[in-house]
Amino acid sequence: MNTSSSRPVVLCLSGHDPSGGAGLQADIEALMAQGCHAAPTVTALTVQNSVDVSDFRVLDSAWVLAQAEAVITDLPIAGIKLGMLGSVEMVDTVASILQRLPNVPVVCDPVLRAGGGGALGKDEVGYAMRERLLPLATVVTPNLPEARILAELPNGTADECAAKLLPFCQHLLITGGHGDEQEVHNRLYSRDGSSHTFTCDRLPGNYHGSGCTLASTLAGRLALGEAPVQAVENALAYTWRTLRDADRSGKGQHFPRRLPLDFCA
Repeated sequence: MNTSSSRPVVLCLSGHDPSGGAGLQADIEALMAQGCHAAPTVTALTVQNSVDVSDFRVLDSAWVLAQAEAVITDLPIAGIKLGMLGSVEMVDTVASILQRLPNVPVVCDPVLRAGGGGALGKDEVGYAMRERLLPLATVVTPNLPEARILAELPNGTADECAAKLLPFCQHLLITGGHGDEQEVHNRLYSRDGSSHTFTCDRLPGNYHGSGCTLASTLAGRLALGEAPVQAVENALAYTWRTLRDADRSGKGQHFPRRLPLDFCA
């Protein structure tokens, strides 16, 4: 009999990407790489590939609640990762799930746009997330365009968006990958007034699923017991490596390589 300790379980509430570059498959692979077990609960189905998203359907709330209930009543949840929700109703559904797990660290990735630019939810979904989910999250991980939507500051800087959003959340990580500077600046703001900037070299190319990879990795690091600042630093370093080693499997963006080639050797 295997008597080793169980891997931390991370409940992932997000959408399915049939190309496998983003969404729940990204969550599963990234969490495996952290030594965690992903429990993927599907919130939406998408029609997308490495180029862009063309359509999506949000699942019925009862189905999402049933999926989560099956997992929560069976597995010890050590972390939660939120990704694409797609509708205000799904925001409310997920909020009700989080209220059942009040002491579990939550990473909220406010997915509103695909990497190719296509919409994965109206701005109203972002506003609902800001009001109902950010207060329940441990760390929120928008890129700067998403932070501007959440903060309702179309041209806001990272600092300006943080000032508007920190009253809603404990920690805010605004990623800088959408800029064009030679160095990427990822900025972590905390409600206690502290801040940290993590820099890395900008890699050439565009990537599909980088935000999902970062958020799920961060949820895994928190589930393993790391403090938020250390978890963010480790998650950023891992994500950068997956982008450095990315594949261009399709006609569009590169897919992060989240598992090593010798993983099953």
